[in-house]
Amino acid sequence: MKNATTSKSKKVQLSKLWWYLLLIVVLSAFCFITLNVLLLPYSIEYSETGKMTAGYFLYAAIGLLFSTPTPFVAVLIISLFIEKIGIRQMFRNIFRTENKLKTILITAGFCLLAFVYAILFGTPNGSPWYMFPLGFLIMIPFVGIAEETGWRGLLQPELDKRIKYPFSVLLTAAIWFVWHFPVFLDPTSNHYGDSIIGFGITIFIWAFALAAIYKSTKSVIACALYHAFIDAIGAVYDWNALFDGFPGSVSTNVYRGIWLTAAVVLWICAEKKERHARGI
Repeated sequence: MKNATTSKSKKVQLSKLWWYLLLIVVLSAFCFITLNVLLLPYSIEYSETGKMTAGYFLYAAIGLLFSTPTPFVAVLIISLFIEKIGIRQMFRNIFRTENKLKTILITAGFCLLAFVYAILFGTPNGSPWYMFPLGFLIMIPFVGIAEETGWRGLLQPELDKRIKYPFSVLLTAAIWFVWHFPVFLDPTSNHYGDSIIGFGITIFIWAFALAAIYKSTKSVIACALYHAFIDAIGAVYDWNALFDGFPGSVSTNVYRGIWLTAAVVLWICAEKKERHARGI
């Protein structure tokens, strides 16, 4: 009976991963066709004239409800129809934090790395500083939770069960990067014309940082807060120049190396602690 239960559990785990990837592909294809093909002229018209049309309203609605929250929507579907755990339990999983003090310190540490990086190498965009905390609050649900529910809440831990570190992180980073790619094709996107290589390097570093945060805290909301924080930096700094620039100065690349090293060291320490707890 126990073997049958274990076999069923492994089957569910496998289906979760593949269902997630399938849903990401389907939802992303839907968003690409509607936003980058069918409704793009309305977005271009709005950016040039500021005129609100039904087409642009639909463009904005799909972007808000399906484009950025694609990972969240995928996990929601899996929670309701594959795992059958319901919305309440899904949100409990998102907000579950085992060691609150440890989670706060680790998350705050990586946020500090991002903030110092912005101060040292960023260019203020002229916005008042109160826009930063305001942007952070807005980014928590609409970017942090919208994305991290899927990337670190499901994809990263599921890959960790099947692929050794750091390859699981590299694969997560690759999927995360490809998912972002349509924004570089949209002339109304704030990423249009930016360096794809520079953005790819940033995604690579952040994937390791977020993997380390999740590994050491097992907290999806911690990853969401960090993600929201680094995106909120764009409220007061030229975000694209700061994070999409390539090849960048020697100083910025050294700092990014420190950022990446901190993430790898934290992950290794967390792994050693888990092995010790298991008596390995």
